[in-house]
Amino acid sequence: MRMKGVEKQVWVVKIGSAMITNDGRGVDEARIHHWCEQVAKLHEKGIQVVLVSSGAVAEGMKLLKWHERPQFLSELQAAASVGQSSLIRAWSRGFMPFNLNVGQILLTHEDAADRQRYLNIKNTINTLLQYDAVPVINENDTISFSEIKFGDNDTLGALVANLIEADNYIILTDQEGVYEADPRKNPDAKMIHEADAHDERLLGMVTSEGGKFGTGGMYTKITASHIAATSGTNTYIVKGDRPNALLDIANAAKVGTKLKADGSVIAAKKRWMLAQKQIKGHLVIDDGAVKAMLEDGKSLLPIGVIAVDGNFDRGDIVVCIDQEGREIGRGLSNYHSLEIENILRTPSSEIVDKLGYIITDELIHRNNWVETQ
Repeated sequence: MRMKGVEKQVWVVKIGSAMITNDGRGVDEARIHHWCEQVAKLHEKGIQVVLVSSGAVAEGMKLLKWHERPQFLSELQAAASVGQSSLIRAWSRGFMPFNLNVGQILLTHEDAADRQRYLNIKNTINTLLQYDAVPVINENDTISFSEIKFGDNDTLGALVANLIEADNYIILTDQEGVYEADPRKNPDAKMIHEADAHDERLLGMVTSEGGKFGTGGMYTKITASHIAATSGTNTYIVKGDRPNALLDIANAAKVGTKLKADGSVIAAKKRWMLAQKQIKGHLVIDDGAVKAMLEDGKSLLPIGVIAVDGNFDRGDIVVCIDQEGREIGRGLSNYHSLEIENILRTPSSEIVDKLGYIITDELIHRNNWVETQ
């Protein structure tokens, strides 16, 4: 995320249930304090962090005095409901000594797949980061069926990393990293320190079994790294209770397993946008906007748009063309086509006067744009 002319890194850090709840015994506030302290130090280094926090079901089970994970969906959802409030309070208390606020976001996988919700989520996360708040994300288990039954926060964390184009995705778990064989069964198994995220051999080396309080094992972490890699995000799988694990990664220390993304964020995004066949609209932009976007790396503002063609919604991919009709790029629109018609050639400061509200200053943010010239 770029703010005020300063390039900042953004990391997504996912912490598993076993780590947060000390194998189901309840939220481990000492560990949370240690992670919060590391996040605060990362902020000082210019690295912003989005937390994906498991543990709601396990914490709810502890508070409800349940000793075995229930089978009925309604009971799992009840445990999540009870545990989630306790979990977010623990994170708030953990960050309080470091003067960092937290913002809770509850998601389902469907939220990331829906065009309009995709942009809403992304804008909310980026705004929290802009104000130095720490987004704490969890699955909305109380209303979600498939996620609570089959899903896992490893995948959710990867979707969030993909959504905000994170530089790194760190999975803090109860294992040191990825091994060539299950170290619980083969104590001589060697750890893999670095590999390509799409190395097909990795999935054959790991088990899909999860822990007592989790829903996925190392298999889901490998597959999650594939998702993260599509946005150019590297994945680290690291033992969560290792002292200063996050700071070690920031200092390029050799910890855990690094699964490298193949290709840049821009290359991955361009491949995705160019693969989309259903283009629902076009924006004709003036020469000043063309220069700002192609040469200066700026976002597209409504004042630079001359005309709009087509019927499209927020989150749809639109093609930008210059005044000679040449395509210069594609991007995700922040506004509906009818809204854009009302704010053509309008300064961003006057959007609210024309529409009665403002979603964002930009019609297309530069992070959601690829040049195709």
